[in-house]
Amino acid sequence: MTPRARTNQLFYHAELLIMTPVTDDEHAIPRRMALEESALALLELAIESLLKEVTEHARLEEHRWPLLLAADGPSVAELQRLRDLAADADSWLGWLIFQLQRLHSSEGAAKRPTHNPTMIALGSQALFADELLACINSAKQEMAALRETSAEW
Repeated sequence: MTPRARTNQLFYHAELLIMTPVTDDEHAIPRRMALEESALALLELAIESLLKEVTEHARLEEHRWPLLLAADGPSVAELQRLRDLAADADSWLGWLIFQLQRLHSSEGAAKRPTHNPTMIALGSQALFADELLACINSAKQEMAALRETSAEW
């Protein structure tokens, strides 16, 4: 499998997990949370696969996102473009990195629904799965541009 095919496969698998229907039974909430966190973990693999793919010309030894996207990471145009995105908390990559940090913490990333009658519900609060899908769609758009830049090398 080519690096590009593997990246595409990982993004596709993450989408499949997010869109997996959850039956309404006593395990519905933990099952949904497991699917969301599994999809998020696959997105982490997908990002690392993408980094490896678009920096292939630089022949880097390491492809873990925390190292490559760090401020003192390798000086590669594609990585700088992604560092700029990661620095913007409102971007798909800034959001994803925040969620990955939560995933690796004891807090976890998936959200449990709150059933507190004294709490005011927020109508604009998006479902985590919807946020993950939006992130994937934005990542795919960015991926096309990164691949084009990388191919020029």
